[in-house]
Amino acid sequence: MATATCTAFRGVLESTGERVVQRALLERVGFLAQLSQSLTGALVASRWDEESLDVLAAGVDKRGKALPSKGWMALRRLNWPQDVRPTAGVHMSDRVRRGAEEYAARTLRLALHRRSIVTAVLAAWPADPRRRTEAEWAALRAALPAGVSGAEIRNRTRQVRAYVAEHGELPTGLCVLEGPPQVAGQVLLAAMDRQQVTLQRVDEVTARLRVKLPLRAAPASGRDWAWHVLDIRLPGTVTADTVLHTPTLRPTRAGRIALDLPHSRPAPAVMTSGHRVGLGFDWGVNTLLTGTLGRLTERGSVQRVLTDGRPLVFDATTVSGTLHRMRTLREHLAAKRDHCQALADGLGSPHPVWGEHLERARVLEAEHARVCARIRHLNSALAWAAARWAVDQAAALGASVIYLEDLTTLEARGHRRGNARLSGQVRGTVTEAIRHLAAKAGIAVATVPARGTSALCPGCLGPLTHHPAPDRLHERGWKWAHCTRCGLSMDRDHAAARRIVSRGLLAQDHTTTDRATGTRTIRTTVDGTVTLVRRPKKTTRRLRRQRHAESSPPRPHGPKNTESKGRPTPSRPSGSHGRHVPRATAAPDHKTSRRMPDVRTAPATTPTGVVQRPAGHDTTTPAAVSGPVSGHGVLAPGRIEDHFLRSGRGRLSRRTCRRRTRAAERTGFHHLHATEVHPLTPRFGPQHGDHTRPRRARKTWKPQAHTEF
Repeated sequence: MATATCTAFRGVLESTGERVVQRALLERVGFLAQLSQSLTGALVASRWDEESLDVLAAGVDKRGKALPSKGWMALRRLNWPQDVRPTAGVHMSDRVRRGAEEYAARTLRLALHRRSIVTAVLAAWPADPRRRTEAEWAALRAALPAGVSGAEIRNRTRQVRAYVAEHGELPTGLCVLEGPPQVAGQVLLAAMDRQQVTLQRVDEVTARLRVKLPLRAAPASGRDWAWHVLDIRLPGTVTADTVLHTPTLRPTRAGRIALDLPHSRPAPAVMTSGHRVGLGFDWGVNTLLTGTLGRLTERGSVQRVLTDGRPLVFDATTVSGTLHRMRTLREHLAAKRDHCQALADGLGSPHPVWGEHLERARVLEAEHARVCARIRHLNSALAWAAARWAVDQAAALGASVIYLEDLTTLEARGHRRGNARLSGQVRGTVTEAIRHLAAKAGIAVATVPARGTSALCPGCLGPLTHHPAPDRLHERGWKWAHCTRCGLSMDRDHAAARRIVSRGLLAQDHTTTDRATGTRTIRTTVDGTVTLVRRPKKTTRRLRRQRHAESSPPRPHGPKNTESKGRPTPSRPSGSHGRHVPRATAAPDHKTSRRMPDVRTAPATTPTGVVQRPAGHDTTTPAAVSGPVSGHGVLAPGRIEDHFLRSGRGRLSRRTCRRRTRAAERTGFHHLHATEVHPLTPRFGPQHGDHTRPRRARKTWKPQAHTEF
């Protein structure tokens, strides 16, 4: 079951077939909403006392029978609507009164939960409301109903404390602490029957609502009511196989007719426990969701959670910054509006500038409403985008459950700036959207306790220290987590996501399901370490060749010819340092290697400084050259870099040498090694004294002018 907000874009008067303009249709819907609002408000105000709430909380009537689940029937069983009558001279049908009574019953039943919390707080009122002792907390927990969060306790405590500061005594109950709840101008059509409203679907994107609306603000008889047919544009989330239910009708300030349309579709059943692969998400400020994958394994009687270490991040930095700026603008507009209104009220109507201040306050009020609407739209779009991303990630990774932090245990703390950014998040909407989309995909969603998820290390459960991110040291915030016990160093939200998925998978047998809403919650904290398992790397080219050689039959002798090549690889011509030399100029008795040219043979140095060449070289080359010649272990002049000398490293690592050897084999470049006496500038590092900007390897190389072979 879900609710989609739709818009009625066309209205027709059924009796004559005349099309009703949008302004007149909006006015008639407003008449019906105003009649329902006035009747509901009067009914709630007449029963806003402790005795009436006690009767409603008991759930039985005067004869001892249980009250029905439908609100309007329960109120009529108690004979409460008889005390409230419509305005004299106003005619409304019994179906309209049903909708108003249903709205009043829902409002009063919602107040029962707040009343139970206030009663428990007053019964266990501490000596110091700002700081309770352990005994006072135990007494309060015993008096509270099950499932009450710490945030609700703090909010009600602050409310009672403000009342005590103003009146000097404790309130006797909820009805004294706060006034009757305000009701909105909306019509609950679900409490009415076919004599007042009908709904049918026309096609995949359109539905038709048939409702009886008043033609004037105070209808005096049934002739002032007429049937209207309204077309509803369905959003893309309402698919063709969904079942539509009777909506709630309400006019908006933007001048449109909105309908909150409930719709349902059969969802696959999901299991409560027995999950092996789960996805845990942690809430953030800029990164709205940070998740990680966890896999539950068993070794004997010991259970542990494995993870691949890959973070899943939904980065909403841009949208979050836009929302924060728009909230600041909203507060600024509200302050200017109140200031102009105060100036107008202080000057009075006879003053010449009174009208100017009043007109400016109206303009600021309209701009404030536009900014608020923009914020609501951005929040809704951001919430559903994050929910769709999270469910898609779970489906792609094969996870059967999604674990989230329990939102009722979270409360923004710290500085004002952090509180504003944190309290403005759309976490509740994201959670409901994830539950809705995950139910369609057959994925379970459960909440876990949020306390301590960022305080302990997911690998060893040791204390974590928080620091600025190493790649963003100039930014404010403690984004990075480090464990002094096991040396873990990673993103703070990523570490918390590991703790969340571990708590969910290890404590999934303690999952409880709410019968009314169907939400799954884990209130038992089971902490365990998360073991990092590296993902298998992709097969390299060398490994693929090896596997192909092992699986393929032996290749016959002859030139190499593969499927990707149209001809065999020609033999490399002989020459020096990769320079092309015509075949006719090569020595007739010279044998070259198929893999490497003969220039790979390194010259040797003697104590006398005379270099002797191995046999097989060109006889036209001089037999001896004075001074060392660049080769294996000998530096070429002009190739020593200042930064390499300052580094103090005289020998390259074995890994670097092997990498350069393979590069030389591919390109034909002569490979040089650095000795302990003469350090060598890395061929693949900075060149020409540039110590900050690395350069890539050269693909062509020309020998020095003094080098001869």
